Amino acid sequence: MAVRAADRPAEFDVVVIGAGPAGLSAASRAAARGNRYVLLEAAPHPSDTIYKYQKGKHVMAEPGFLPLRSGMSFGAGKRESVLGTWNDEIASQKIRIEHGKRVNGIDRSHQGPPFTVRCEDGSVYTTRNVILGIGLQGNVRKMGVPGEDHPNVQYTLSDPDEYSGETIIVVGGGDAGIENAMALAAKNTLHLMNRQEEFTVCKDANRDAIQGMERAGKMRIWHSAFAARVDPPPPEGKAVPGQKPPLMSFVFNGPVGEQSILCHRVIVRAGAIPPRKLVESFGVQFPNEDPTAIPMLSETYESNVPGLFVVGALGGYPLIKQAMNQGYEVVDTINGDTVEPVDEPMLRDRLKPWRADAPPSAVIEELGKHPLLGSLTKLQRRELLLESTVHVLAKDSVIFRKNDYSNSFYSIVAGNVQIDTDGDDGNRRAVILGTGRFFGEMGLLSGRRRTATVSAGLNCVLIETPRRTMLKLMSASERLRDKVDQAFVRNAVFNYIGPLLGTEAIDAMIDCGVVLKRFNAGQVLFKEGDPADGLYLIRRGSVAVAKKFKGEERVLAYVSAGNYVGEMAMLDGGPRSATVTASVLTEVLVFDGDKVRNQIASTPALRSALESIMMSRTQQNIAAEQDVEDNSALSRFLLKQGVGDASDLLVIDESLCVQCNNCETACAESHGGTSRLKREAGATFARVHLPVACRHCENPHCMKDCPPDAIRRGQGGEVTISEACIGCGNCERNCPYGVIQMAPQAPPKQGGGLLWLLLGIGAAPGERQPEVKGDVPKKAVKCDMCTGIKGGPRCVDACPTGAAARLSAEALFRRTRQFGE
Repeated sequence: MAVRAADRPAEFDVVVIGAGPAGLSAASRAAARGNRYVLLEAAPHPSDTIYKYQKGKHVMAEPGFLPLRSGMSFGAGKRESVLGTWNDEIASQKIRIEHGKRVNGIDRSHQGPPFTVRCEDGSVYTTRNVILGIGLQGNVRKMGVPGEDHPNVQYTLSDPDEYSGETIIVVGGGDAGIENAMALAAKNTLHLMNRQEEFTVCKDANRDAIQGMERAGKMRIWHSAFAARVDPPPPEGKAVPGQKPPLMSFVFNGPVGEQSILCHRVIVRAGAIPPRKLVESFGVQFPNEDPTAIPMLSETYESNVPGLFVVGALGGYPLIKQAMNQGYEVVDTINGDTVEPVDEPMLRDRLKPWRADAPPSAVIEELGKHPLLGSLTKLQRRELLLESTVHVLAKDSVIFRKNDYSNSFYSIVAGNVQIDTDGDDGNRRAVILGTGRFFGEMGLLSGRRRTATVSAGLNCVLIETPRRTMLKLMSASERLRDKVDQAFVRNAVFNYIGPLLGTEAIDAMIDCGVVLKRFNAGQVLFKEGDPADGLYLIRRGSVAVAKKFKGEERVLAYVSAGNYVGEMAMLDGGPRSATVTASVLTEVLVFDGDKVRNQIASTPALRSALESIMMSRTQQNIAAEQDVEDNSALSRFLLKQGVGDASDLLVIDESLCVQCNNCETACAESHGGTSRLKREAGATFARVHLPVACRHCENPHCMKDCPPDAIRRGQGGEVTISEACIGCGNCERNCPYGVIQMAPQAPPKQGGGLLWLLLGIGAAPGERQPEVKGDVPKKAVKCDMCTGIKGGPRCVDACPTGAAARLSAEALFRRTRQFGE
């Protein structure tokens, strides 16, 4: 045994604090290595966190690609089975574990080890090394809203079978919330609240399972849902023992505004935060003041305090298998071994195109100097690399093109890239980004098309990170999130007015002070006549601009993500000249009004640019005000129908339509017999009819949570479903416009009639139609803009009167005057 040397004697070589998966694995390894050790646990049983899991919970062995390195067994199975196996192994390995030992102090003399570990019961232990694996479960994160401490708002769930016939709200889109919701749904009416647009922080298996339950009608999932308050039941609604609790109101903000659900109880599973004060009292340092930050650790999980190691959830790794591997590896490190982390071979494979001869740990250390990646801990950088792709690119290789709809995020780790954009004057502008910079945040955050073409420069090496991974890391690191937001602001300022400003002026605009605000569909950003509080940059979503005309509010314009509103008041100093309303879920960045005005006053080029934009919008508003009165009602109708979400939608002019149904027939006969549109269905206002057909949304709802990643976006914005579709139906449920259907994979429908004569579609008249028989597998189908079919969309091509057209949201709003004539 070669335990690290110490100048003074100690009772133990290792004291392990916390008998969770990491602590048990560490104690098992210490016993196998012949170390003098003890495992201290505050609870009367080992693995208190798993012990408190709901009864019958299925414990997953994630991540699946990671091997287990531990003297303790672990595999996926029921909570009771996992705990039973560990109890048996604790006994067979004679692991020394002392219960009822809640540690409240760790002291270390200036001369070095030993440590003195103190417990609340007065017991004291001296040791050369400490392994801290206390987890987070004792520090639950609450909702932070009025009513969060109501008696029927709870933060744990032990036995789902205790509840029956209730309406229950579960708050939290992570694994704990999902698993609680699935267990409770069997006997209760269940609503799950997820703050994100999709499930980004849970295991894939949990995501797939809960979406399957929603498809089966066993629960309702609310995405982009933020708790607002819990209104208690009226005074007469007192709880009666043995009966369901009285109904209370759970109020939340969702994509369509404030909503409420009457429920019997709320179960909040919003995660936990590190017991920071306690850990800091041990001398351990954190990287910043973020309450969710994790301690600063080395590659071997050692803190800034030599000899004090942090493993498991407290160190940022909540998955059981990861924690067990860490506990095992730390003990080997303490014994003087050079330990290769279990994921090292996978990292070498990832880095092979770039740094094949360098140890991954050395590369990860170097990436800490990257301005963005340095926001992450070493362990988070390992995670990023495991889920990313490293590209070594030849000069002039195109990474993506302007108007592409890809959403990966890129970090430049060597060389440079060239970003090409087209100015309003028709001239190309080129910007060089060098090592240490990053790009792709506009598509990541706004969901809109790429705003520029990016190509590789000399010696270019990029790390391409999937959107879901970036969102997960941004939710875990406030510093990372802030830096990505800052880059979004900088690039948006540059795209809008940057060519007229120098670097200092752009920096001054950004330094004006920016606040992120979120608005649900129908929520007002500001009203006509309000004092001007700032300049609004639309980060995602879209807004409608309306103005009172003859006593009625009329929609004048539609403004999408990447643009500004509110510049007029910044120039003339007056109140707001129009009312701006979110047409879909919208996020804006607000530049402080006083500081923007000061910058305008000191920067003639900025004033000139804003005046030019204001003049253009003023002319548009004057033209809009001259329209017939019905145009405003038409615009409001379009916004209500969610047109602001669309990049390309089918519109039928009812005054020209002869109801021949050629559009629907042509669609079916071009796509294996199943029409992707329903002409008669859909909403109509005056002459404008919006049939049920895919709108190819700017931020497609259908792309969220597709297990085989079968839904892709083409360069023209078309959203298509590939043959990889497994027929799970997630996209059908996620689409708010009902344009996706699950269709049998059958032989193409034949026939053709007039369409055969006019367009050559289908077979000649009189040919038989093959019938679909038996249980035929179904897959998702939707409009694909006739991708790959010569001549473009068949629905438009087949219309004999020109009634059908495919338009972007902007183009449709511009044509409202024509429809009003």
